[in-house]
Amino acid sequence: MTLWVLGLNHQTAPVELRERAAFGGDALPRAMASLRETPQLAEAVLLSTCNRTELYAVAEDGSALEHWLQGHAGDLQGYLYQHRDDATVRHLFRVATGLDSMVLGEPQILGQVKDAWSLARDSGAIGHHLDRLFQQTFSVAKRARTDTRVGANPVSVASTAVRLAQDSFARLDDSTVLLVGAGETIELAARHLGEARVKRLLVANRTLAHAQDLASRHGGVALPLAELERHLAEADVVFSATAAREPVILQRQVANALRSRRHKPMLLFDLAVPRDIEAGVGELADAYLYTVDDMERAVEENRRSRREAAAEAETIIDLQVSRYMENLRATHLQAPLKQLRAFGESTRAELLEKARQQLAHGKTAEDVLEQLAHGLTNRLLHPPTAALRQAALEGDADLTRAAERLFPAAPGYRHPVARTDDADPAP
Repeated sequence: MTLWVLGLNHQTAPVELRERAAFGGDALPRAMASLRETPQLAEAVLLSTCNRTELYAVAEDGSALEHWLQGHAGDLQGYLYQHRDDATVRHLFRVATGLDSMVLGEPQILGQVKDAWSLARDSGAIGHHLDRLFQQTFSVAKRARTDTRVGANPVSVASTAVRLAQDSFARLDDSTVLLVGAGETIELAARHLGEARVKRLLVANRTLAHAQDLASRHGGVALPLAELERHLAEADVVFSATAAREPVILQRQVANALRSRRHKPMLLFDLAVPRDIEAGVGELADAYLYTVDDMERAVEENRRSRREAAAEAETIIDLQVSRYMENLRATHLQAPLKQLRAFGESTRAELLEKARQQLAHGKTAEDVLEQLAHGLTNRLLHPPTAALRQAALEGDADLTRAAERLFPAAPGYRHPVARTDDADPAP
């Protein structure tokens, strides 16, 4: 079996393709159930975030992954990457450490990797191989982030968006900010907005209780999502990150809000994949729309400042990949030894029980011991003897040499000397 990863991310695919391949909400458990039932996949884990969708699997053939993903998301040819074995291990280590993130070293991805592993385990889609790989991944990511400064002063997409808002025309200490959603990204945005002393905070969410919980912790006012349009005109800045499959903020709604605001500018950050805000909003005068792809340029400065720490983390990861693959190979080499020992033990137990029965039926101990020794010899030597005969017929010299190393010659044994028909006769 081979370790595989297949995926696309913010480096290989634009947001419109990433949102097509994203799995969120109820779609994620259904996708895991589908992966578990795919016969070509022995094990599988699905990682889906706003910036990447990746399938990790144990399978003979990696083409099954592409077939499954494109069956759910359509044609993605040219936007996908695929790795196997040690390259898969390295990729997962880098992802979990934050080295493959849009914001270099961002901390949220490790939690998302853990969530993906947990869901796969609960779904029955994960087995020994991937469980071991992900457990090792958590250890490597923790060490890399502890031993280097790649995670120092972590910057998320949410904090980058808040900083952009601060640097724009909107003064946060004199602005009303509307948060749409109540997940981790919005939670982070609310925290950074609190540090920026935002004047007024509104929180809209489909589940009102979640909005109330977040609003109460950050001094905001909770709204049901159904009332979003009515309050949209109050917002100077909007941050949206839900798990909705369709936009929750439409172009006509923003156009109406701008008219009510007498065209006072509005800043909107769509931090979701699939997108929460209709793309047409960006075409409206006085509406300034940023998507997660726009964040890429904004975080480049942060990425440059962390490159030295990232290089140190890469060194740690390279070492850990080598160690993991060495241990994996050693484990694979142990399998034949375990098989051999199991065969020997089962043979011993079977013939020993037969010997006890013979003694109970009155056979002499000498006869029973003779039969036991003869039976053990024949039973244990039959498989290697048959294999060596077949190797001789096929000219497999490697197996013959291995047998000479495994089975030392008995005292007094002389290796036969081969003769040919035209050899000189002995004098």
